[in-house]
Amino acid sequence: MKSVLIIGLGRFGRHIAEKLNGLRHQVMGVDKSENRVNEALPFLTDAQIGDGTSMPFLKTLGVDNFDICFVAIGDDFQSSLVVTSYLKELGARKVVSRASMEVQRQFLLRNGADDVVYPEKQLAAWLAIRHTTDHVLDYIALDENYSIYDLSVPQEWVGKTVGHLDIRKRYNLNILAVREHGKATTVVNSETQLHQDQTLLVLGTWKDIQKCFHI
Repeated sequence: MKSVLIIGLGRFGRHIAEKLNGLRHQVMGVDKSENRVNEALPFLTDAQIGDGTSMPFLKTLGVDNFDICFVAIGDDFQSSLVVTSYLKELGARKVVSRASMEVQRQFLLRNGADDVVYPEKQLAAWLAIRHTTDHVLDYIALDENYSIYDLSVPQEWVGKTVGHLDIRKRYNLNILAVREHGKATTVVNSETQLHQDQTLLVLGTWKDIQKCFHI
C-alpha cells in the first residue's frame, strides 16, 4: 500500500483517485474547488480544499511523506508548472505531472517532474487502434516502439499450436499469456493449442503486429 497525493480533482484526478482507492492505496486529494473535493470524497482517505500554487499551503500537506504526488491539473498549465516545481522543492519523492503537448512535457521535466503523462493523447491512440482493427482489444504502450497487445485469436489460428504458428521467428512477436473466460495463464509453450474463445497477450511493435494480423 502506498500513500498518494493528488493535486487537481477534475475528471482526470478523480479517475486516478477512484482507481487508487480500488487498489487499496491511501489517497489524499487537493483542489481549490469545494464541489470537486466533495465529488471525489468517496475515493479519498483524506482531502483538503486549497490552492496548490500556494507554497505555504503545500507545506501544511507534508508532501515529502507521500510515495507519489500526481499533478492532475488540466486547464491551467502555468499552475501545473508551479505546483510541480514547489512539490520538488519541498522534497516530494516522486512527481507525476499531466501535459497535453510535448513542449509542456519539456517544461515540466525541467521543473522537477519525474514523469509526465498525456491522458488525452494516450486515450486518442487507444481509441484509434481499438476501434479501427478487428483483432486488437486493448494495448499498453511500454515505450515508443513496443507495446503489449490484447488480441483475439484469428479464425485461421484456431486449433493450431503456438509452435506451429511460430510467430516469434516469423514476426518477432512474443506471446506472453493466453486468456480464457477471464483467466490468464503465462505457461505458454510450443504445445499450447489456441481456441476460438481465447485472447492473447502479445509483446511486439505495431509494425510487426500489423504484418502478423494483416491489419
